[in-house]
Amino acid sequence: MLTFLNDVILDLKKKSEDFSKFTFILPSKRAGVFLKHCIAQELQKTLFVPKIISIETFVETLSGLNYATNTDLLFQFYNIYVSNTPKELVEPFDTFSKWAQMLLQDFNEIDRYLVPPNHVFDYLNAIKKIEHQHWSLDEHQTDYIKNYLSFWERLKVYYHKLNDELIAQKKGYQGLVYREAIDNIEQFSSVKTDEHFVFVGFNALNKAEEVIIQELLQNHIASIYWDTDIKFVNDPIHDAGLFIRSHKTQWKYFNKAPFNWLHDHYSSDKTINCIGVSKHIGQVKYIGELLSKLKGEHQSLNRTAIVLGDENLLLPLLNSLPENIGPINITMGLPLHAVPMSNLFERLFSIHASNRNTLHYKDVISILSNQFIKPLFNDSSGNLSDDIIYKIQHNNILYISANRLKELSGSKSDHMDLLFSSWNNNPDIALQKCFKLILAIKSSIDNDKKKNKLALEYLYRFNVIFNELIRLNNDFEYINSITTLFGLYKELLKSETLDFQGEPLNGLQIMGMLESRVLDFERVIITSVNEGILPAGKSNSSFIPFDVKLENKMPTYKEKDAVYTYHFYRLLQRAKYIDIIYNTEPDALNGGEKSRFITQLEIDKTHHINHYVVAPKIVTQDSVPVEVIKTEAVLNQLKKLAQKGLSPSSLTNYIRNPIDFYYEKVLGLEQHEEVEENVAFNTLGTIIHNTLEDFYKPLEGEILTTGHLDHMKTQIASTVLKHFEAEYREGDISQGKNLIIFEIAKHYILQFLDLEKHELAQGNEIKIIAIETENKTSITIDGIEFPIVLKGKVDRVDCHKGITRVIDYKSGRVEQGKVEIVNWEDLTTDYDKFSKSFQILMYAYMMHKEHKIELPIEAGIISFKKLNSGLLRFGIKDSERSKSKDNTITTDTLLAFEKELKKLILEIYNPNLSFVEKDVD
Repeated sequence: MLTFLNDVILDLKKKSEDFSKFTFILPSKRAGVFLKHCIAQELQKTLFVPKIISIETFVETLSGLNYATNTDLLFQFYNIYVSNTPKELVEPFDTFSKWAQMLLQDFNEIDRYLVPPNHVFDYLNAIKKIEHQHWSLDEHQTDYIKNYLSFWERLKVYYHKLNDELIAQKKGYQGLVYREAIDNIEQFSSVKTDEHFVFVGFNALNKAEEVIIQELLQNHIASIYWDTDIKFVNDPIHDAGLFIRSHKTQWKYFNKAPFNWLHDHYSSDKTINCIGVSKHIGQVKYIGELLSKLKGEHQSLNRTAIVLGDENLLLPLLNSLPENIGPINITMGLPLHAVPMSNLFERLFSIHASNRNTLHYKDVISILSNQFIKPLFNDSSGNLSDDIIYKIQHNNILYISANRLKELSGSKSDHMDLLFSSWNNNPDIALQKCFKLILAIKSSIDNDKKKNKLALEYLYRFNVIFNELIRLNNDFEYINSITTLFGLYKELLKSETLDFQGEPLNGLQIMGMLESRVLDFERVIITSVNEGILPAGKSNSSFIPFDVKLENKMPTYKEKDAVYTYHFYRLLQRAKYIDIIYNTEPDALNGGEKSRFITQLEIDKTHHINHYVVAPKIVTQDSVPVEVIKTEAVLNQLKKLAQKGLSPSSLTNYIRNPIDFYYEKVLGLEQHEEVEENVAFNTLGTIIHNTLEDFYKPLEGEILTTGHLDHMKTQIASTVLKHFEAEYREGDISQGKNLIIFEIAKHYILQFLDLEKHELAQGNEIKIIAIETENKTSITIDGIEFPIVLKGKVDRVDCHKGITRVIDYKSGRVEQGKVEIVNWEDLTTDYDKFSKSFQILMYAYMMHKEHKIELPIEAGIISFKKLNSGLLRFGIKDSERSKSKDNTITTDTLLAFEKELKKLILEIYNPNLSFVEKDVD
């Protein structure tokens, strides 16, 4: 296909022009490589390559000024602001920077469009006074009103002082550079008579650019080639031709000279597919499938471009491309804030911005487990960062000091100092430590450069950023806090990218919308064609009101939308196959529905639009439960478990889900230990159990008295605190939810002792038989060659009104129905209903086997969330609805339980029955 650039070169070739005298000026640098290729392709002879530059570079040369960076501008502006603002009104730099960026952009627009600055600023000042004339003219204005109005009066001063300062330094923001270029254009035109400037592919020009180009055209040392379609120019309301129509009718040069050119490519045959896909990731996944299909059909991708409406899709897209895609050229850089290393410095700044004496455990763990930090702590015995993380989790350390971390890190304390020692809200210290940290990371990965090429590139880029921050910190005195430094760091990070290496003329092209200027492709895939992205929509980030912009012919959101419209339709002009992809799931709050460009294509009816909505293929699969066959190794492990002992909780765990039993008891997998920010429920239960053990253990064999209970009450606070410290280790219980839980634990113990006291007051004698007694017994089962050991610890055994009771404490809520049974077969099948009954029956069974109790007895549960219900006694009922039940545990009861217990254990040890996962909520 013939591209626009090919057409330009062929036209100049027909005119027998000397290409070595040309200076080609393009909207951006990106198209320069393609232009060189076209020159070589069309001329096919040896010649000096003509100059090819961007419009910004050309204007910079013309002006004699250099472009200042955004951060330099910000600091220069703050100098002006401080020296021209009353001291009592001067804002700190970090506050100033939040609105100064917007004001600098307004200065830029004023200069680019050659608007008389005094006129605009006087107009703005007058508007503010008129808007608030009900109080601004008042004789007794408040200080706030005076300050507000004086700010608008000072804008003119800020503008002129800043410009004078920048010109003295031979620097400028874009608008100032353009305005200076206008002053030099006549002299430039008079001395450049032997050169010829070719402007290629422009559309929206600011006023300064219009003046410069027209001056060169009038002096016959330039020519210009427009890339537009006659359809858009002839349509008086089509935004794609808005700027070209204006240039064609308003430039005097075109009264006599031809307008190069108005093509008619858009109306040629095209295949346009409009595809709706759910969410951003869905779009890139669809592109991956589309490219796979094209590759499968052996179609070349050399003339294919993916244009990302939303450039944040670059990384997901790269991860979605098929492996056999071939060469790829990415003309947009990877934003540095998207690389993994940015998270490390972001976290460090966040930690030290608060300037606290202690560090939250999550911050410490996130830093120590970072992929670039972890290698710093490698030593001969392993990795120290893993050990430190374990200690934090095991000891439940919520907050930890930098000094303690240094102590834990031993020989690696220098690295720990770099990471966590306080920056004292001092930017000098912060920059020094970040710089040393970069060197330390580089040293740790230098041993394997081949494996760490990408990480070293990241490091280099961050090194550049911190060097720039060090320079700014040395040159200016306004970086006086970590917060300010953090803001500057983010500003610099925002503009830094990692450039991809590739062959720009070969293979698939991936680019942003602005990178597509002047370039043409046979197949175009455009993503994120949604409102708010294409076009970008309204934006109010300006101090200059909409009506003031209109009066002074400054660009508004309408002109910015027209720019996107032009780029969108220009991509379609020469393309034969177009895939327009949009997100079908717009943001409910911010809009983002299908772009108006799609609707415009439909209404226009020049082309037939194929509409599709793509949904992911959802393959419905029946949930297949996990099944583990009992191999020889599994059976051997079960045999070891039989010798060690099966507890009631392990057996009920099997009833609940055999796979959990397998993971825990056969494989020995333990639950991952994490820091408890708030006391966990099981920790609370352990504390209550241990406190009651301390109180009642010394009373074994004694009859409980009110004196015992009164003494226990005096010990509640200290004993509960002791066990909190033992279980919760270094966790803080002095405030927040933990303090509430601590008080709840004391309340539960007090309420329990009051319940005991009430029983004694009723004349009931309670004798403590055993507290937290360990039980271990073995049983033989037909079909299992070896004995099975049963073990378990019973919370309490007492004698109440002459009846022995086996009691289990539960810190949670237990209902009476959970300790009742009708059908014995249900005992080992329904965990939710009968697990509590199973446990207390097993305790009674073991104690009876060990001759520690004599039947008949009672067994039950004391629920600390239902203490008023007293002991919830186990009972056997004739039917579910029966109100009567037998609470006595006799020999027959335990024989019936033994039968079910043996069936359960036989199932566990049956080599022909696999462990099969249950569907557990």
